[in-house]
Amino acid sequence: MTGALWALLAGGGFGVFQALNRRAIQGMDVYTSTFLQLLVSTVVLAAVSLVTQDLGLLRTAPPLALFYFGLAGFVHFFAGWTLLNASQKRIGAARTSPLIGTTPLFGTIIAALALREIPGALALGGILLTVAGVYTISSARAVAPEGITVADADVVTTSPPDWRGIALGLATALCWAISPIFIRYGLRAVPSPLIGVTVGLAASAAAYGGGLWVRQRRTPPRVSREALQFKLAAGVLVGLSTWARWVALALAPVAVVLALASVSVPTTILLAPLVAGAHVEQVTPRLWRGAILVVAGSVVLVFYR
Repeated sequence: MTGALWALLAGGGFGVFQALNRRAIQGMDVYTSTFLQLLVSTVVLAAVSLVTQDLGLLRTAPPLALFYFGLAGFVHFFAGWTLLNASQKRIGAARTSPLIGTTPLFGTIIAALALREIPGALALGGILLTVAGVYTISSARAVAPEGITVADADVVTTSPPDWRGIALGLATALCWAISPIFIRYGLRAVPSPLIGVTVGLAASAAAYGGGLWVRQRRTPPRVSREALQFKLAAGVLVGLSTWARWVALALAPVAVVLALASVSVPTTILLAPLVAGAHVEQVTPRLWRGAILVVAGSVVLVFYR
């Protein structure tokens, strides 16, 4: 299988994950959802690493490399996945998905500030497209379908945009733009992205589990059986999608992989209403227009930053 096909598989899998995850977090709180996501994904990637990787690299890894992998995991998974779940909880998967597609925008800004890599004319056009898409999505008002009464407390209908939910989605993208910096530092000593991402996941899951245990001693979580089933499926899927992404990165140029990852946006928008229900995932023409602008701008940034 070529790198492009692996990248499409990863992007499509992440889109399906977001739809399943939206259904799961309707029946649990954000922190329990994130911990289960971390735990299941860690198990999946640890199993893949055992089968496919040279674990001798891990035994001889310098402590500083492991620190960088752990730091990348904290930014990408501990913080990023918490923000992702919180954004989905507030504004839904269909609106969160294109917002986290702005990761190349934040990568461009970071490169300009830290490396003095000033974007060219085409990149500036990509920035304008992405910003226009975010504005289109953020200025849309959610309205329940006719004849449906919205009972879900975390969905607000016929009301102004939820700026906090939008900010959480954009903050997720920011985290995902920062984490590759630390991964790159770690890979200088341990040339295995899969081992690196597994170490980061494991460290995040351990830290998250400890914090959640302290928190839940005071307030035990309420998790429905249906929500747990959807969460386990979502956790396995995001773990496998992460693995597919790293395989793609080993076989194809980074720009191609990042561009094809955008397939997750239309996948999420199409599937979220079917999985979570149209009464909580309200897809409008304006949302589609904003998503198309974000994807187009991100693709331009990936190739012409």
